[in-house]
Amino acid sequence: MLSWVVVLTLPAGAQSPSQAQAKSNSKPQAKAHSKPSTAAPQNKLLPRAVSADTTAQLQAMAAAQAAAQAAARSAALLVSNTPAGADIAVPAAVAQPDAVVHPQPAHAIELTPATPPETKVLPAVAPELLIAQQIHQGHLPCELGASVRIEADATQPGFFHVHGKGFRYRMFPVQTSTGALRLEDKKAGAVWLQLANKSMLMDQKRGRRLADECAHPDQLAYAETMKTNPPPSLIDTKGLGR
Repeated sequence: MLSWVVVLTLPAGAQSPSQAQAKSNSKPQAKAHSKPSTAAPQNKLLPRAVSADTTAQLQAMAAAQAAAQAAARSAALLVSNTPAGADIAVPAAVAQPDAVVHPQPAHAIELTPATPPETKVLPAVAPELLIAQQIHQGHLPCELGASVRIEADATQPGFFHVHGKGFRYRMFPVQTSTGALRLEDKKAGAVWLQLANKSMLMDQKRGRRLADECAHPDQLAYAETMKTNPPPSLIDTKGLGR
């Protein structure tokens, strides 16, 4: 007995009803699984990119403002410490606050001190030298035909050579409390005493006068003045019952 098998041939691209139904059931599931994987990452990446750009811009603006403020404070401090009339180096960030410029230290300003006026300092004069300037020099005649010659020592100011017949001394001024001008040769023990109206030479070791009533022309003139106008007496003789 013969069996017939019917084979149906479908055109190219055609699908059987069972295949079409299986394909239609699988498409919604594929779409449902694919949508979350593409949409979710796009929504999360966009805010992150925008937030990073904004943060960078804010940081750049904050850095620029901080640099400008630092430059302004540096310029204000430089102006307050700089003398009037001096050149001041102002940082560029003060003129352009928007630019990010690192402040540079200002150059040191050299100030030349004013030269004080020259003052002449006179050398100090010892009291002995002042006495030496008042000593009468030259040939001085004395009583009993004696004479004394006084000459200044050219090698050493203040010293004098006092010499005469039988004596020669090298003397130096000595201060006194009586106002008389005094020259001494301490080694020889000789003293020259000059008063207003006369001078005398004494030998203290032997206790005698070598020359007395010695007079310079200035002393002679003063002695004549004393005769006509005697100085007042130190003792008042009036009112004593005379």
